[in-house]
Amino acid sequence: MAPVRPLTQAEIRASFVNASKGDAKRAEMPDLAAVQWDSLDYFGWIDAKRDQLAYTSFVVAGPQGEEVRTMLLRRAPAPRERRKLMCSWCQDITATDNVTLWVAPRAGASGRQGNTVGTSICTDFSCSKNSRRVPTSMELQDQADRDWWQQQRVDGLRQRSRAFLDLVTQTL
Repeated sequence: MAPVRPLTQAEIRASFVNASKGDAKRAEMPDLAAVQWDSLDYFGWIDAKRDQLAYTSFVVAGPQGEEVRTMLLRRAPAPRERRKLMCSWCQDITATDNVTLWVAPRAGASGRQGNTVGTSICTDFSCSKNSRRVPTSMELQDQADRDWWQQQRVDGLRQRSRAFLDLVTQTL
């Protein structure tokens, strides 16, 4: 699997799988020209305009030719006591203070009935960067295996993020 290919606003707006056309139209897009696409395994952003509503628009895309699919996510209410979490996508053990429980309405009729699925993801969607970081000595004894280790983490991130998107779009 290759990194995310550059996307356009029109492509993103047309690819929402669990949002209405109105939600897709109202989504505040970041400056896509400034995105470093070749270093991303998925593309996620916080909708600044609707951040007070705790919504996030989130794009999962693949290599050239793969279908672009976009999810709408909500932050789950924060617990009274902040707890450290591990991102279920990048599974980074060093970034546990920057993880949030995100909830996605299911696609189709199930989502319109209020059914959701959730998972813990890096709050700022930095999983691609986290997957490529230098491993700690606890994680990897032989630094000669570093490239292999990083590729395993990147492959795992891509598989887990796409599996969550598949779960969101799965019909019950």
